Amino acid sequence: MKNNNNLQSLNQLIEEAIKKNWNLPAFSDMNGITYQFRQVALTIEKLHILFKAAGVREGDKIAICGKNSSNWAVIFLACLTKGIVAVPLLHEFNPETITHLVNHSDAKLLFVDAAIWKNLNADELKGLTGAIFISEFGMPLSRSKKLTDARNNLNELFGKKYPYDFTPKDIDWHKDSPDELAVINYTSGSTGMSKGVMLPFRSLWSNIRYSIDHLDFLKPGDGIVNMLPLAHLYGMTIEMLHPFVKGCHCNFLTKVPSPAILMNAFSHVRPKLIVAVPLVIEKIIQTKVFPVIRKPMMKLMLKLPVIKERIHKKILNQLVHAFGGQIREIIIGGAALNKDVAEFLDEIKFPYTVGYGMTECGPLVSYAPPAETRPGSVGKIVDRMELMVDSDDPVNKPGNLLLKGDNVMSGYYKNPEATKDTFLPGGWMNTGDLVTVDPDGYIYIKGRSKTMILGPSGQNIYPEEIEQKINNLPYVLESLVIDDGGKLVALVYPDYESMEKNNLKPENAVSLMDDNLKLLNQQLPAYSKVSSIRIMDKEFEKTPKRSIKRYLYQKNQ
Repeated sequence: MKNNNNLQSLNQLIEEAIKKNWNLPAFSDMNGITYQFRQVALTIEKLHILFKAAGVREGDKIAICGKNSSNWAVIFLACLTKGIVAVPLLHEFNPETITHLVNHSDAKLLFVDAAIWKNLNADELKGLTGAIFISEFGMPLSRSKKLTDARNNLNELFGKKYPYDFTPKDIDWHKDSPDELAVINYTSGSTGMSKGVMLPFRSLWSNIRYSIDHLDFLKPGDGIVNMLPLAHLYGMTIEMLHPFVKGCHCNFLTKVPSPAILMNAFSHVRPKLIVAVPLVIEKIIQTKVFPVIRKPMMKLMLKLPVIKERIHKKILNQLVHAFGGQIREIIIGGAALNKDVAEFLDEIKFPYTVGYGMTECGPLVSYAPPAETRPGSVGKIVDRMELMVDSDDPVNKPGNLLLKGDNVMSGYYKNPEATKDTFLPGGWMNTGDLVTVDPDGYIYIKGRSKTMILGPSGQNIYPEEIEQKINNLPYVLESLVIDDGGKLVALVYPDYESMEKNNLKPENAVSLMDDNLKLLNQQLPAYSKVSSIRIMDKEFEKTPKRSIKRYLYQKNQ
């Protein structure tokens, strides 16, 4: 791979993107405001004036907590280009958690949605110089006259700094160095409390460089539908920063991404690339496609090779059309894709791939383009990264995945114990994920070492593998397998919507799950058979990444 040493700077990539695409649209809120690249630059300059007035210097922290929007993205870029550490916080966090994380991060400014601010107590946020609304940049809190004056006279101050015009030549921002801290991202893990992942500039740069090199079909002016949280690395780096530096037009969904809202956005934006979590794709296939192809007459027709080929081609064309008509690739990450859905997409040759990442790698760990994917695999290790498996037979025997390279974090903020526990001698980071790796380097995730259950005779049981089988059974929406006193129990939230469509009542769920239990155990070895299925009365609590918060259910059992 060709590497241009002159471009090993994230801020240089940002500057060049703005200068090259000055009059193109950069960010839009769906049905709302649009920023051209030049307006992004101008707003960054105004924010830099505010930062200076607030006494925020290079290396200081600024927290951002709000729903996805163009302003959110511009604020984040303003932090990077001033050498200020951005602290993105998921807006789904409760007020107590937000307060704790703003304080823990030592943030001097907080950019926040008005709806979130009204539930916070300013007196508890003692380290803040000020709080500023993400929308319109109103200021509900200022503890500095200089900051107040700067906010009230911002246009005048900008006019004094650039009295004639603001042009690409005026852009000369912070020169980042590889190991300099860029972002502190608090995880929303499925196994416990948030930790502040410290990501240096090299991590973000390396992720974006990989995306530039391997997703080369995106061109300036191409549209992206941004549906993942910007406060999550997957949404921030792969879905926003990477298209931005390519001159693409990011369109932020301002509503909950229901299938109807998504379909409308896809038809309007016509993206070539979609970055999604499995739930989005699964819902479309399971609600729009499977009910049609599982009808008795259709099943019969699909047994005839010539007709099957025609039907598959028609479904493929309809799916491509549903995603806007120009789709070149859908990257799915965050969790495993439902096996039935994956097999069907493979069969019709739909251009999707399942990648693997983690916050601690900003986020990319592995990837393979659609034409090179392998069933059940999450691809091969990405550029500038090395892997090692803690196993004497990594092809057949799962072991902890260990990583080293440019993408890897520098540690957990103010948490030396967690950092020490994660890094091994030689600089290897223990991911906590159990994997096998085939002779060609393809990675297969078996589960988390923290969730692995030891069987009665010392066998390793991976609950995620059993859950995947359960989730493919009739009328199951989601499941979780736990160890309850030495017995495996499956917690299941039924698919009541499908039951209703088939004239089944909620009280039928018990007998349906009894039937499912028999089907499930026929597929499992004796040591990992499930003793019972417990029906949940509501959906599992999830992280914003849509992973089930496993620890909540393990603790309660």
